[in-house]
Amino acid sequence: MAEESDSASASDVVRRDRFSGGPARGFLSSMDEDVRIFAADLAVDRAHVVMLAEQGVVSDDEVTAILSALDDVEAAGFDALPDGEDVHAAIETAVVGRAGDVGGKMHTARSRNDEVATCIRYRLREDVLDAAEATIGLRKSLAEVASEHAETVMPGYTHLQPAQPTTVGHYLLSYEQAVARDTARLFDAYARVNRSPLGSAAFAGTPFDVDRERTAELLGFDGLVANSMDAVSTRDFLVEVVAALSNLATTVSGLAEDLVVFSNDGLVELSDDYSSTSSIMPQKKNPDTLELVRATSGDAAAGLNGLLTTLKGLPRAYNRDLQNATPHAWETVDAVSEAVAVAAGAAATATWDEEALAAAAGEGFSTATGVADLLAMAGVPFRKAHEMVAESSDKVGNTNENVAQSNVKESYLDALDAAAEEILGDSLDAYVEREAVAAALDPEESVATRDSPGGPAPESVAAALTAAEETVTADEAALADERESVAAADEKLRTEVSRYA
Repeated sequence: MAEESDSASASDVVRRDRFSGGPARGFLSSMDEDVRIFAADLAVDRAHVVMLAEQGVVSDDEVTAILSALDDVEAAGFDALPDGEDVHAAIETAVVGRAGDVGGKMHTARSRNDEVATCIRYRLREDVLDAAEATIGLRKSLAEVASEHAETVMPGYTHLQPAQPTTVGHYLLSYEQAVARDTARLFDAYARVNRSPLGSAAFAGTPFDVDRERTAELLGFDGLVANSMDAVSTRDFLVEVVAALSNLATTVSGLAEDLVVFSNDGLVELSDDYSSTSSIMPQKKNPDTLELVRATSGDAAAGLNGLLTTLKGLPRAYNRDLQNATPHAWETVDAVSEAVAVAAGAAATATWDEEALAAAAGEGFSTATGVADLLAMAGVPFRKAHEMVAESSDKVGNTNENVAQSNVKESYLDALDAAAEEILGDSLDAYVEREAVAAALDPEESVATRDSPGGPAPESVAAALTAAEETVTADEAALADERESVAAADEKLRTEVSRYA
Protein backbone atom coordinates (compact mmCIF):
# COMPACT_ATOMS: atom_id res chain seq x y z
CA MET A 1 0.00 0.00 0.00
CA ALA A 2 1.37 3.40 -0.97
CA GLU A 3 2.31 5.81 1.77
CA GLU A 4 -0.57 7.99 2.92
CA SER A 5 -0.50 11.62 3.91
CA ASP A 6 -0.58 12.38 7.61
CA SER A 7 -4.00 13.93 7.34
CA ALA A 8 -5.44 10.90 5.57
CA SER A 9 -4.11 8.46 8.13
CA ALA A 10 -5.35 10.54 11.05
CA SER A 11 -8.99 10.64 10.05
CA ASP A 12 -11.20 9.83 7.13
CA VAL A 13 -11.85 12.56 4.59
CA VAL A 14 -15.57 12.61 5.31
CA ARG A 15 -15.61 13.18 9.07
CA ARG A 16 -12.18 14.74 9.62
CA ASP A 17 -10.98 15.24 13.19
CA ARG A 18 -14.19 16.68 14.59
CA PHE A 19 -16.35 13.62 13.94
CA SER A 20 -13.72 10.88 13.80
CA GLY A 21 -13.40 9.92 17.45
CA GLY A 22 -15.52 9.37 20.51
CA PRO A 23 -17.13 6.33 22.02
CA ALA A 24 -19.66 5.98 19.19
CA ARG A 25 -17.07 5.57 16.44
CA GLY A 26 -17.17 1.78 16.47
CA PHE A 27 -20.94 1.79 16.82
CA LEU A 28 -21.23 3.87 13.64
CA SER A 29 -18.88 1.69 11.64
CA SER A 30 -20.12 -0.80 9.05
CA MET A 31 -16.65 -1.90 7.94
CA ASP A 32 -17.13 -5.51 9.07
CA GLU A 33 -20.06 -5.92 6.68
CA ASP A 34 -18.68 -3.69 3.94
CA VAL A 35 -16.04 -6.16 2.81
CA ARG A 36 -18.83 -7.60 0.71
CA ILE A 37 -19.19 -4.43 -1.36
CA PHE A 38 -15.50 -3.51 -1.64
CA ALA A 39 -15.31 -4.52 -5.31
CA ALA A 40 -18.69 -2.95 -5.99
CA ASP A 41 -17.56 0.39 -4.59
CA LEU A 42 -14.44 0.39 -6.74
CA ALA A 43 -16.56 -0.26 -9.84
CA VAL A 44 -18.99 2.51 -8.89
CA ASP A 45 -16.11 4.93 -8.26
CA ARG A 46 -14.59 4.15 -11.65
CA ALA A 47 -17.85 4.53 -13.55
CA HIS A 48 -18.60 7.80 -11.77
CA VAL A 49 -15.25 9.46 -12.49
CA VAL A 50 -15.26 8.29 -16.12
CA MET A 51 -18.66 9.93 -16.51
CA LEU A 52 -17.39 13.11 -14.81
CA ALA A 53 -14.54 13.28 -17.30
CA GLU A 54 -16.86 12.70 -20.26
CA GLN A 55 -19.11 15.48 -18.99
CA GLY A 56 -16.17 17.84 -18.55
CA VAL A 57 -16.68 18.11 -14.79
CA VAL A 58 -13.12 16.92 -14.08
CA SER A 59 -10.10 16.89 -16.37
CA ASP A 60 -8.63 13.82 -18.01
CA ASP A 61 -5.43 14.23 -15.98
CA GLU A 62 -7.41 14.33 -12.76
CA VAL A 63 -9.34 11.20 -13.72
CA THR A 64 -6.09 9.43 -14.57
CA ALA A 65 -4.72 10.19 -11.12
CA ILE A 66 -7.91 9.05 -9.41
CA LEU A 67 -8.17 5.83 -11.41
CA SER A 68 -4.52 5.02 -10.76
CA ALA A 69 -5.11 5.47 -7.03
CA LEU A 70 -8.16 3.18 -7.24
CA ASP A 71 -6.02 0.54 -8.94
CA ASP A 72 -3.56 0.76 -6.03
CA VAL A 73 -6.38 0.46 -3.51
CA GLU A 74 -7.75 -2.61 -5.31
CA ALA A 75 -4.32 -4.24 -5.47
CA ALA A 76 -3.69 -3.63 -1.75
CA GLY A 77 -7.06 -5.18 -0.83
CA PHE A 78 -9.77 -4.49 1.68
CA ASP A 79 -7.64 -5.29 4.72
CA ALA A 80 -5.16 -2.54 3.78
CA LEU A 81 -7.79 0.22 3.84
CA PRO A 82 -7.33 2.98 6.40
CA ASP A 83 -9.75 3.27 9.28
CA GLY A 84 -13.14 4.55 8.29
CA GLU A 85 -16.72 4.31 9.39
CA ASP A 86 -17.53 2.55 6.14
CA VAL A 87 -15.84 1.23 3.03
CA HIS A 88 -16.84 4.28 1.00
CA ALA A 89 -15.08 6.72 3.27
CA ALA A 90 -12.11 4.36 3.66
CA ILE A 91 -11.61 4.06 -0.09
CA GLU A 92 -11.96 7.79 -0.59
CA THR A 93 -9.46 8.42 2.20
CA ALA A 94 -7.02 5.98 0.57
CA VAL A 95 -7.47 7.65 -2.84
CA VAL A 96 -6.79 11.11 -1.39
CA GLY A 97 -3.77 9.68 0.41
CA ARG A 98 -2.36 8.48 -2.93
CA ALA A 99 -3.52 11.15 -5.37
CA GLY A 100 -3.50 14.18 -3.07
CA ASP A 101 -6.19 16.82 -3.17
CA VAL A 102 -7.24 15.80 -6.67
CA GLY A 103 -8.50 12.57 -5.11
CA GLY A 104 -11.17 14.65 -3.39
CA LYS A 105 -12.74 15.32 -6.78
CA MET A 106 -13.82 11.68 -7.03
CA HIS A 107 -16.83 12.46 -4.89
CA THR A 108 -17.98 15.41 -7.00
CA ALA A 109 -21.71 15.34 -7.81
CA ARG A 110 -22.21 12.35 -5.57
CA SER A 111 -23.30 11.55 -2.02
CA ARG A 112 -22.62 8.46 -0.01
CA ASN A 113 -26.39 8.05 -0.09
CA ASP A 114 -26.58 7.29 -3.80
CA GLU A 115 -23.16 5.64 -3.70
CA VAL A 116 -24.09 3.04 -1.10
CA ALA A 117 -27.48 2.34 -2.69
CA THR A 118 -25.72 1.67 -5.99
CA CYS A 119 -23.07 -0.55 -4.41
CA ILE A 120 -25.71 -2.66 -2.65
CA ARG A 121 -27.65 -3.19 -5.87
CA TYR A 122 -24.46 -3.90 -7.83
CA ARG A 123 -23.44 -6.67 -5.43
CA LEU A 124 -26.91 -7.98 -4.64
CA ARG A 125 -27.70 -8.74 -8.25
CA GLU A 126 -24.78 -11.19 -8.29
CA ASP A 127 -26.14 -12.86 -5.16
CA VAL A 128 -29.64 -13.06 -6.62
CA LEU A 129 -28.32 -14.74 -9.77
CA ASP A 130 -26.35 -17.19 -7.62
CA ALA A 131 -29.53 -17.99 -5.67
CA ALA A 132 -31.46 -18.47 -8.91
CA GLU A 133 -28.74 -20.80 -10.17
CA ALA A 134 -29.05 -22.83 -6.96
CA THR A 135 -32.79 -23.22 -7.53
CA ILE A 136 -32.18 -24.40 -11.08
CA GLY A 137 -29.71 -26.96 -9.77
CA LEU A 138 -32.28 -28.24 -7.28
CA ARG A 139 -34.94 -28.48 -9.98
CA LYS A 140 -32.62 -30.48 -12.24
CA SER A 141 -31.88 -32.89 -9.38
CA LEU A 142 -35.56 -33.32 -8.60
CA ALA A 143 -36.48 -33.85 -12.26
CA GLU A 144 -33.70 -36.37 -12.80
CA VAL A 145 -34.78 -38.51 -9.86
CA ALA A 146 -38.43 -38.08 -10.84
CA SER A 147 -37.62 -39.43 -14.29
CA GLU A 148 -35.98 -42.49 -12.76
CA HIS A 149 -39.01 -43.11 -10.53
CA ALA A 150 -41.87 -42.01 -12.78
CA GLU A 151 -43.66 -45.32 -12.12
CA THR A 152 -42.45 -46.03 -8.59
CA VAL A 153 -45.63 -46.16 -6.53
CA MET A 154 -45.53 -44.55 -3.10
CA PRO A 155 -48.02 -43.50 -0.46
CA GLY A 156 -49.41 -40.00 -0.59
CA TYR A 157 -50.47 -38.26 2.61
CA THR A 158 -52.77 -35.57 3.86
CA HIS A 159 -52.59 -34.63 7.53
CA LEU A 160 -49.72 -37.17 7.67
CA GLN A 161 -52.31 -39.93 7.20
CA PRO A 162 -52.34 -42.35 4.24
CA ALA A 163 -54.54 -40.69 1.63
CA GLN A 164 -54.03 -41.85 -1.95
CA PRO A 165 -51.23 -43.65 -3.76
CA THR A 166 -49.01 -41.62 -6.05
CA THR A 167 -45.52 -42.03 -7.49
CA VAL A 168 -42.10 -40.81 -6.44
CA GLY A 169 -41.89 -38.99 -9.77
CA HIS A 170 -45.17 -37.18 -9.20
CA TYR A 171 -44.17 -36.29 -5.65
CA LEU A 172 -40.76 -34.88 -6.59
CA LEU A 173 -42.19 -32.91 -9.51
CA SER A 174 -44.56 -31.22 -7.08
CA TYR A 175 -41.49 -29.66 -5.47
CA GLU A 176 -39.81 -29.00 -8.82
CA GLN A 177 -42.80 -26.92 -9.85
CA ALA A 178 -42.84 -25.03 -6.56
CA VAL A 179 -39.13 -24.26 -6.80
CA ALA A 180 -39.66 -23.14 -10.42
CA ARG A 181 -41.96 -20.43 -9.08
CA ASP A 182 -39.26 -19.49 -6.58
CA THR A 183 -36.84 -19.13 -9.50
CA ALA A 184 -39.34 -16.87 -11.25
CA ARG A 185 -39.69 -14.72 -8.13
CA LEU A 186 -35.92 -14.27 -7.96
CA PHE A 187 -35.79 -13.25 -11.62
CA ASP A 188 -38.65 -10.81 -11.03
CA ALA A 189 -36.82 -9.33 -8.05
CA TYR A 190 -33.59 -9.13 -10.05
CA ALA A 191 -35.27 -6.91 -12.62
CA ARG A 192 -36.03 -4.33 -9.93
CA VAL A 193 -32.67 -4.70 -8.19
CA ASN A 194 -30.88 -4.00 -11.46
CA ARG A 195 -31.69 -0.27 -11.55
CA SER A 196 -29.20 2.49 -10.87
CA PRO A 197 -29.65 5.17 -8.17
CA LEU A 198 -26.29 6.78 -8.99
CA GLY A 199 -26.45 10.48 -9.74
CA SER A 200 -29.21 11.18 -7.24
CA ALA A 201 -26.69 12.63 -4.76
CA ALA A 202 -27.98 13.06 -1.20
CA PHE A 203 -31.61 12.90 -2.34
CA ALA A 204 -32.30 16.17 -4.17
CA GLY A 205 -30.16 15.65 -7.24
CA THR A 206 -27.14 17.75 -8.19
CA PRO A 207 -26.47 20.97 -10.12
CA PHE A 208 -23.63 19.26 -12.01
CA ASP A 209 -24.29 18.10 -15.55
CA VAL A 210 -24.20 14.39 -14.79
CA ASP A 211 -25.21 11.60 -17.16
CA ARG A 212 -27.02 9.04 -15.06
CA GLU A 213 -27.77 6.81 -18.01
CA ARG A 214 -24.04 6.60 -18.77
CA THR A 215 -23.07 5.36 -15.31
CA ALA A 216 -25.98 2.92 -15.39
CA GLU A 217 -24.66 1.60 -18.71
CA LEU A 218 -21.08 1.27 -17.45
CA LEU A 219 -22.25 -0.63 -14.38
CA GLY A 220 -24.54 -2.97 -16.30
CA PHE A 221 -27.82 -1.68 -14.89
CA ASP A 222 -30.93 -1.98 -17.06
CA GLY A 223 -32.13 1.51 -16.22
CA LEU A 224 -32.56 4.10 -13.49
CA VAL A 225 -34.45 4.54 -10.28
CA ALA A 226 -35.74 7.82 -11.62
CA ASN A 227 -36.82 9.92 -8.64
CA SER A 228 -33.71 10.99 -6.73
CA MET A 229 -35.39 10.90 -3.31
CA ASP A 230 -36.81 7.45 -3.93
CA ALA A 231 -33.50 6.25 -5.36
CA VAL A 232 -31.45 6.84 -2.21
CA SER A 233 -34.05 5.99 0.41
CA THR A 234 -35.90 2.94 -0.87
CA ARG A 235 -34.87 -0.52 0.17
CA ASP A 236 -37.94 -2.24 -1.19
CA PHE A 237 -35.66 -4.18 -3.52
CA LEU A 238 -34.09 -5.76 -0.42
CA VAL A 239 -37.53 -6.67 0.90
CA GLU A 240 -38.49 -8.24 -2.41
CA VAL A 241 -35.32 -10.32 -2.58
CA VAL A 242 -35.47 -11.46 1.04
CA ALA A 243 -39.18 -12.25 0.71
CA ALA A 244 -38.46 -14.39 -2.36
CA LEU A 245 -35.65 -16.13 -0.50
CA SER A 246 -37.87 -16.68 2.52
CA ASN A 247 -40.51 -18.27 0.33
CA LEU A 248 -37.83 -20.43 -1.29
CA ALA A 249 -36.53 -21.48 2.12
CA THR A 250 -40.07 -22.42 3.16
CA THR A 251 -40.49 -24.53 0.02
CA VAL A 252 -37.22 -26.36 0.61
CA SER A 253 -38.01 -26.76 4.31
CA GLY A 254 -41.06 -28.80 3.33
CA LEU A 255 -38.96 -31.04 1.10
CA ALA A 256 -36.45 -31.52 3.91
CA GLU A 257 -39.20 -32.41 6.38
CA ASP A 258 -40.70 -34.96 3.99
CA LEU A 259 -37.36 -36.66 3.44
CA VAL A 260 -36.70 -36.75 7.18
CA VAL A 261 -40.09 -38.41 7.78
CA PHE A 262 -39.72 -40.80 4.84
CA SER A 263 -36.28 -41.73 6.10
CA ASN A 264 -37.71 -42.51 9.50
CA ASP A 265 -40.37 -44.71 7.88
CA GLY A 266 -37.77 -46.64 5.89
CA LEU A 267 -39.05 -45.42 2.53
CA VAL A 268 -35.87 -43.59 1.55
CA GLU A 269 -32.26 -43.74 2.66
CA LEU A 270 -30.11 -40.64 2.60
CA SER A 271 -26.53 -40.80 1.41
CA ASP A 272 -23.86 -40.88 4.09
CA ASP A 273 -22.62 -37.59 2.63
CA TYR A 274 -25.82 -35.94 3.84
CA SER A 275 -26.14 -37.77 7.15
CA SER A 276 -24.23 -38.09 10.41
CA THR A 277 -24.05 -40.42 13.35
CA SER A 278 -24.56 -39.97 17.06
CA SER A 279 -21.65 -39.10 19.32
CA ILE A 280 -22.73 -41.87 21.71
CA MET A 281 -25.06 -44.19 19.77
CA PRO A 282 -22.98 -45.82 17.01
CA GLN A 283 -25.93 -47.41 15.23
CA LYS A 284 -27.56 -44.07 14.42
CA LYS A 285 -27.75 -42.51 10.97
CA ASN A 286 -29.26 -39.08 11.37
CA PRO A 287 -30.57 -36.74 8.63
CA ASP A 288 -28.72 -33.79 10.15
CA THR A 289 -28.12 -31.83 6.96
CA LEU A 290 -31.80 -31.86 6.08
CA GLU A 291 -32.70 -30.78 9.59
CA LEU A 292 -30.45 -27.75 9.11
CA VAL A 293 -32.03 -27.11 5.70
CA ARG A 294 -35.39 -27.21 7.45
CA ALA A 295 -34.17 -24.72 10.05
CA THR A 296 -32.97 -22.26 7.41
CA SER A 297 -36.56 -21.20 6.78
CA GLY A 298 -36.55 -19.79 10.30
CA ASP A 299 -33.39 -17.83 9.58
CA ALA A 300 -34.89 -16.46 6.38
CA ALA A 301 -38.15 -15.51 8.06
CA ALA A 302 -36.17 -13.77 10.80
CA GLY A 303 -34.21 -11.88 8.15
CA LEU A 304 -37.38 -10.73 6.44
CA ASN A 305 -38.99 -9.72 9.72
CA GLY A 306 -35.84 -7.89 10.84
CA LEU A 307 -35.63 -6.05 7.54
CA LEU A 308 -39.27 -5.00 7.52
CA THR A 309 -39.13 -3.89 11.14
CA THR A 310 -36.02 -1.80 10.44
CA LEU A 311 -37.68 -0.11 7.48
CA LYS A 312 -41.08 0.41 9.08
CA GLY A 313 -41.94 4.05 9.60
CA LEU A 314 -38.67 5.52 8.31
CA PRO A 315 -39.15 9.10 7.10
CA ARG A 316 -37.89 10.19 3.69
CA ALA A 317 -35.12 10.37 2.66
CA TYR A 318 -31.91 8.76 3.94
CA ASN A 319 -31.66 7.59 7.55
CA ARG A 320 -28.79 5.73 9.16
CA ASP A 321 -31.17 2.90 10.09
CA LEU A 322 -30.67 1.71 6.52
CA GLN A 323 -27.13 0.67 7.41
CA ASN A 324 -28.61 -2.06 9.60
CA ALA A 325 -31.08 -3.18 6.94
CA THR A 326 -28.62 -4.53 4.39
CA PRO A 327 -26.99 -7.29 6.52
CA HIS A 328 -30.39 -9.01 6.73
CA ALA A 329 -30.21 -9.48 2.96
CA TRP A 330 -26.60 -10.69 2.92
CA GLU A 331 -27.20 -13.22 5.70
CA THR A 332 -30.42 -14.50 4.15
CA VAL A 333 -29.10 -14.95 0.63
CA ASP A 334 -26.03 -16.79 1.89
CA ALA A 335 -27.97 -19.12 4.18
CA VAL A 336 -30.74 -19.94 1.73
CA SER A 337 -28.47 -20.46 -1.29
CA GLU A 338 -26.34 -22.90 0.69
CA ALA A 339 -29.40 -24.75 2.01
CA VAL A 340 -30.83 -25.10 -1.50
CA ALA A 341 -27.56 -26.56 -2.78
CA VAL A 342 -27.47 -29.05 0.10
CA ALA A 343 -31.09 -30.05 -0.53
CA ALA A 344 -30.26 -30.65 -4.20
CA GLY A 345 -27.38 -32.93 -3.25
CA ALA A 346 -29.45 -34.83 -0.71
CA ALA A 347 -32.31 -35.38 -3.17
CA ALA A 348 -29.98 -36.46 -5.97
CA THR A 349 -28.15 -39.07 -3.87
CA ALA A 350 -31.02 -40.52 -1.82
CA THR A 351 -32.04 -44.13 -2.43
CA TRP A 352 -35.76 -44.87 -2.67
CA ASP A 353 -36.79 -48.34 -1.42
CA GLU A 354 -39.22 -49.38 -4.12
CA GLU A 355 -40.38 -52.50 -2.30
CA ALA A 356 -41.12 -50.64 0.92
CA LEU A 357 -42.83 -47.86 -1.01
CA ALA A 358 -45.07 -50.29 -2.87
CA ALA A 359 -46.03 -52.05 0.36
CA ALA A 360 -46.86 -48.74 2.06
CA ALA A 361 -48.76 -47.34 -0.92
CA GLY A 362 -51.93 -49.30 -0.14
CA GLU A 363 -51.92 -48.90 3.64
CA GLY A 364 -54.93 -47.45 5.41
CA PHE A 365 -57.32 -48.09 2.49
CA SER A 366 -55.50 -45.42 0.50
CA THR A 367 -57.26 -46.62 -2.68
CA ALA A 368 -60.73 -46.00 -1.23
CA THR A 369 -61.15 -42.81 -3.27
CA GLY A 370 -60.48 -44.82 -6.41
CA VAL A 371 -63.36 -47.16 -5.53
CA ALA A 372 -65.66 -44.19 -4.94
CA ASP A 373 -64.61 -42.69 -8.27
CA LEU A 374 -65.27 -46.01 -10.01
CA LEU A 375 -68.80 -46.13 -8.59
CA ALA A 376 -69.38 -42.48 -9.53
CA MET A 377 -68.28 -43.14 -13.10
CA ALA A 378 -70.81 -46.01 -13.15
CA GLY A 379 -73.60 -43.55 -12.38
CA VAL A 380 -73.75 -43.63 -8.58
CA PRO A 381 -73.96 -40.08 -7.14
CA PHE A 382 -70.53 -39.37 -5.68
CA ARG A 383 -71.88 -38.63 -2.21
CA LYS A 384 -73.66 -42.00 -2.20
CA ALA A 385 -70.48 -43.68 -3.42
CA HIS A 386 -68.53 -41.90 -0.70
CA GLU A 387 -71.01 -43.15 1.89
CA MET A 388 -70.83 -46.73 0.63
CA VAL A 389 -67.02 -46.85 0.65
CA ALA A 390 -66.82 -45.23 4.09
CA GLU A 391 -69.34 -47.67 5.57
CA SER A 392 -67.66 -50.74 4.09
CA SER A 393 -64.26 -49.56 5.27
CA ASP A 394 -65.62 -49.12 8.78
CA LYS A 395 -67.04 -52.62 8.79
CA VAL A 396 -63.80 -54.25 7.75
CA GLY A 397 -61.71 -52.02 9.98
CA ASN A 398 -58.60 -50.05 9.16
CA THR A 399 -55.55 -51.99 8.06
CA ASN A 400 -51.91 -51.24 7.53
CA GLU A 401 -51.79 -53.81 4.75
CA ASN A 402 -52.25 -53.32 1.04
CA VAL A 403 -55.93 -54.18 0.75
CA ALA A 404 -55.59 -55.42 -2.84
CA GLN A 405 -53.05 -58.02 -1.74
CA SER A 406 -54.33 -58.93 1.73
CA ASN A 407 -56.76 -61.47 3.08
CA VAL A 408 -59.27 -58.70 3.82
CA LYS A 409 -59.92 -57.96 0.13
CA GLU A 410 -62.83 -60.38 -0.14
CA SER A 411 -64.23 -59.18 3.17
CA TYR A 412 -64.06 -55.63 1.88
CA LEU A 413 -65.82 -56.53 -1.37
CA ASP A 414 -68.56 -58.29 0.61
CA ALA A 415 -68.93 -55.26 2.87
CA LEU A 416 -69.16 -52.96 -0.16
CA ASP A 417 -71.83 -55.21 -1.68
CA ALA A 418 -73.82 -55.02 1.55
CA ALA A 419 -73.47 -51.24 1.60
CA ALA A 420 -74.80 -51.09 -1.96
CA GLU A 421 -77.88 -53.08 -0.93
CA GLU A 422 -78.44 -50.82 2.06
CA ILE A 423 -77.78 -47.45 0.44
CA LEU A 424 -78.71 -48.02 -3.20
CA GLY A 425 -81.22 -50.83 -2.77
CA ASP A 426 -79.37 -52.99 -5.25
CA SER A 427 -76.32 -55.22 -5.40
CA LEU A 428 -72.85 -53.98 -6.26
CA ASP A 429 -72.89 -56.02 -9.49
CA ALA A 430 -75.72 -53.84 -10.76
CA TYR A 431 -73.21 -51.00 -11.09
CA VAL A 432 -69.69 -52.45 -11.34
CA GLU A 433 -68.10 -55.86 -11.44
CA ARG A 434 -66.27 -57.07 -8.37
CA GLU A 435 -63.16 -57.59 -10.52
CA ALA A 436 -63.16 -53.89 -11.44
CA VAL A 437 -63.41 -52.93 -7.78
CA ALA A 438 -60.59 -55.33 -6.93
CA ALA A 439 -58.45 -53.67 -9.60
CA ALA A 440 -59.28 -50.20 -8.24
CA LEU A 441 -58.02 -51.32 -4.85
CA ASP A 442 -54.56 -51.90 -6.31
CA PRO A 443 -52.25 -48.85 -5.85
CA GLU A 444 -50.59 -49.22 -9.26
CA GLU A 445 -53.95 -49.44 -10.98
CA SER A 446 -55.22 -46.49 -8.97
CA VAL A 447 -52.23 -44.39 -10.09
CA ALA A 448 -52.57 -45.50 -13.71
CA THR A 449 -56.18 -44.29 -13.90
CA ARG A 450 -55.31 -40.80 -12.63
CA ASP A 451 -54.15 -39.48 -15.97
CA SER A 452 -55.62 -35.99 -15.76
CA PRO A 453 -53.11 -33.19 -16.54
CA GLY A 454 -50.66 -32.94 -13.67
CA GLY A 455 -51.72 -36.29 -12.24
CA PRO A 456 -49.52 -39.24 -11.23
CA ALA A 457 -50.24 -41.57 -14.15
CA PRO A 458 -47.04 -42.36 -16.08
CA GLU A 459 -48.10 -40.46 -19.19
CA SER A 460 -49.04 -37.40 -17.13
CA VAL A 461 -45.71 -37.52 -15.30
CA ALA A 462 -43.89 -37.85 -18.64
CA ALA A 463 -45.63 -34.71 -19.91
CA ALA A 464 -44.77 -32.88 -16.70
CA LEU A 465 -41.13 -33.92 -17.00
CA THR A 466 -40.98 -32.54 -20.53
CA ALA A 467 -42.49 -29.25 -19.36
CA ALA A 468 -40.07 -29.08 -16.43
CA GLU A 469 -37.08 -29.68 -18.70
CA GLU A 470 -38.24 -26.94 -21.08
CA THR A 471 -38.68 -24.47 -18.22
CA VAL A 472 -35.29 -25.32 -16.75
CA THR A 473 -33.67 -24.81 -20.15
CA ALA A 474 -35.38 -21.44 -20.55
CA ASP A 475 -34.35 -20.34 -17.06
CA GLU A 476 -30.76 -21.43 -17.65
CA ALA A 477 -30.72 -19.33 -20.81
CA ALA A 478 -32.18 -16.32 -18.96
CA LEU A 479 -29.57 -16.70 -16.24
CA ALA A 480 -26.78 -16.90 -18.81
CA ASP A 481 -28.12 -13.77 -20.54
CA GLU A 482 -28.11 -11.79 -17.30
CA ARG A 483 -24.60 -12.92 -16.41
CA GLU A 484 -23.39 -12.12 -19.91
CA SER A 485 -24.93 -8.65 -19.71
CA VAL A 486 -23.15 -7.93 -16.42
CA ALA A 487 -19.86 -9.28 -17.77
CA ALA A 488 -20.17 -7.19 -20.93
CA ALA A 489 -20.74 -4.04 -18.87
CA ASP A 490 -17.71 -4.87 -16.72
CA GLU A 491 -15.60 -5.23 -19.86
CA LYS A 492 -16.94 -1.95 -21.21
CA LEU A 493 -16.07 -0.19 -17.96
CA ARG A 494 -12.55 -1.62 -18.06
CA THR A 495 -12.17 -0.42 -21.64
CA GLU A 496 -13.28 3.09 -20.75
CA VAL A 497 -11.01 3.18 -17.72
CA SER A 498 -8.06 2.07 -19.86
CA ARG A 499 -8.42 5.19 -21.99
CA TYR A 500 -7.12 7.23 -19.07
CA ALA A 501 -4.11 5.03 -18.30
